[in-house]
Amino acid sequence: MAAQFGRRLRRGATTTAVAAVAVAALSASQGPGAVLASDGGGGDQRTAGSAPSDDRAATGNSPYYTDLPPLVTPNKPGTSTNLPITGTAESGIPASVLTAYKKAQQSIASSDAACRLPWQLLAAIGKVESGQARGGRVDANGTTFSPILGPVLNGQGFAMIKDTDNGAYDGDSTHDRAVGPMQFIPSTWATWGQDGNDDGRKDPNNIYDAALAAGHYLCAGSRDLSLAADLDRAVLSYNHSNEYLRTVRSWFEYYKRGTHEVPDGTGVVPPSLDGGTDPSPDPGTSPSPTPPAKPKPDPKPSKPGGGSSDPKPSTPPTTPPPKPSQTLADLENAGTGALTATAGDAFAERIKVRAENSLGGPLAKVSVTFTVAGDTDARFEGGKSAVTLTTGSDGTVTAPVLRAGETTGEFTVRAIATGRSLPAVAYTATVTARQADAIARTDDKALTAAPGAEFADAVEVKATYKGAIASGVAVTATMITDGDTPAENDKGPYFKDADGNTVRTLTELKTDADGTLRLPKIYADDSAGTYKLRLTTEGGATVVIELTVEAPAA
Repeated sequence: MAAQFGRRLRRGATTTAVAAVAVAALSASQGPGAVLASDGGGGDQRTAGSAPSDDRAATGNSPYYTDLPPLVTPNKPGTSTNLPITGTAESGIPASVLTAYKKAQQSIASSDAACRLPWQLLAAIGKVESGQARGGRVDANGTTFSPILGPVLNGQGFAMIKDTDNGAYDGDSTHDRAVGPMQFIPSTWATWGQDGNDDGRKDPNNIYDAALAAGHYLCAGSRDLSLAADLDRAVLSYNHSNEYLRTVRSWFEYYKRGTHEVPDGTGVVPPSLDGGTDPSPDPGTSPSPTPPAKPKPDPKPSKPGGGSSDPKPSTPPTTPPPKPSQTLADLENAGTGALTATAGDAFAERIKVRAENSLGGPLAKVSVTFTVAGDTDARFEGGKSAVTLTTGSDGTVTAPVLRAGETTGEFTVRAIATGRSLPAVAYTATVTARQADAIARTDDKALTAAPGAEFADAVEVKATYKGAIASGVAVTATMITDGDTPAENDKGPYFKDADGNTVRTLTELKTDADGTLRLPKIYADDSAGTYKLRLTTEGGATVVIELTVEAPAA
């Protein structure tokens, strides 16, 4: 799990035990000889602040899986490096996931060839962190159907990391959680996030974006991953644990001996999902091979030297399957209309979803998380980018009021059943620029200047929309020629840019809270005459102002 700079996450006792068993399994199977170039800190998770100074981006716990690949003991001693590939299902990597790894390798080969990043290393980390995006459950763009989230980093068994993203990625505005198929802490994603599929977004839940970000992360500094020492340091920077390093190394060697592509959604998901990154993994993925049995502790004796306190093994009670009326089967749009708002205003429409059971009826008490995604500063009431609410008796839940920011264009709001693997319900929202239908000068003074001088009086205008003040409206000011099709004039009055250069068109002007705009100083060149200044608002309102350049009277 790629974590926050300068912090280490502490692995809980249970996860450490699982990792220890994994290492024991590796030794027992005489798995590929992953020779470690360094001890990686003795295999213990380091606490916050104990990162080695040369590892700028060390991480901590990777609580998802530490199962080892199904390796077979060779027939002859000393041939562990030539172990045959077994378990064809295990060597299969979902198509989109495999493409993402190879694309990341190619991208980094062109931008940082000295790193020599092998895609099999990304595959090894992706296997350990998320089971290859939970068997490749991604859409056509490579985005997971539901977020893959690590445990809440609230100090209970893990490090305490307060929220760094206002819940934008992990849906938690109190504490951080690792996010996505490569398990990035939000604050680390803010530094290392990449747009791997060229859609204009950096999304940790997208396997293309996450794989490319992980590649850059592993290549930090001057690492050459063809060197064992640098590769070990890179993996330890992802999770500073000897057990983690050995496990990733074993998968790395396994994938180097051969892989094959399988359809998305059919990859093998390791069975040890308890305590993993997805609180409620989808059981519908292709069946996994039966995992090797893990050693169990001896029964506690009733007294020193005695036998078990209960010589008869107890049979755990069977749990009846949930009734169809209590099983969540679908989350759907509950009639939400078009989502459109002007910058700075609240969306009139509110997002509403409905949870249905297996019988098609409403299902109450379903936790639903609404998340604002994309390049936008729109937020729910209270400034939150993610909120979690519960459905009522009619199976519906309505998100808080959504307020547009200043960023115009489209963005997405997703509603997911929290901790479930159902597809998200996505809504497209549009923010339009503030508009004005009228603009006029605030006075009628004649605007004159001598050749080569500046105009003494400033130009001030006011914009309105349907008679009301139009604040924050974009305005373009242009010195224009006469005629039926005016163009930018190449002589006469002009503005100056920040470097003092002559410009005759100004953009990115906006009216203030009173709808007023005061233009920068206007200068005259040596050409006398009457000239025109045109101001145009977002919304099409226009005003043309005369500027006169003449020598003062004798």
